[in-house]
Amino acid sequence: MPPPPSGTASEPYAVIAVAASAGGIHGLVTLLGGLDAELPVPVLVVQHLDPRHRTVLAEILGRRTELTVKLAEQDEEVRPGTVYVAPPDRHLLVGVDGTLTLSRSELVHFLRPSADLLFESVAGAYGPRAVAIVLTGTGNDGAMGVDAVKSRGGTVIAQDPHSAEFRGMPEAAMGTGAVDFVLPLEEIPAVVRGLVEMKRQ
Repeated sequence: MPPPPSGTASEPYAVIAVAASAGGIHGLVTLLGGLDAELPVPVLVVQHLDPRHRTVLAEILGRRTELTVKLAEQDEEVRPGTVYVAPPDRHLLVGVDGTLTLSRSELVHFLRPSADLLFESVAGAYGPRAVAIVLTGTGNDGAMGVDAVKSRGGTVIAQDPHSAEFRGMPEAAMGTGAVDFVLPLEEIPAVVRGLVEMKRQ
């Protein structure tokens, strides 16, 4: 069994941050489709996208989940039950007051948006109240970020590489030693629901 997640019952989770790359649309549809509109926390998503094209990712995901899905906007305040997707070619960050920032700062591992930057901002803003999830993808984006989340007492979930279309990102996350749960894709929504509801009892 994995170790119990960090934090105490007096500190309910306040945010879920998700990273995906190649194969990620299927992963996100499965994850978000397993969560209902009463989800008591916001969800922040980095999916690596072609920066040259307008994205319809929010519309695609919105048709497959009861949650509200939208492209993140500068200075927007996050709300429970809403999914905020990083726009193409923008880093997505969140502050301690729950306000989003979109940044054109330097590429990280040749990427913008970067899962590492999202996870690091979530770790700084929410500490033990953060859940970070790494889904299918190539490369190692997210590995430094999950380390930051874990070091601040947050909880980290990685998709089981055997159930991932592309194993690079979940394997890199697992290589940090910071992952609490390694789960087949279909099991992740139930664990997320259990975590955010368990700490509210």
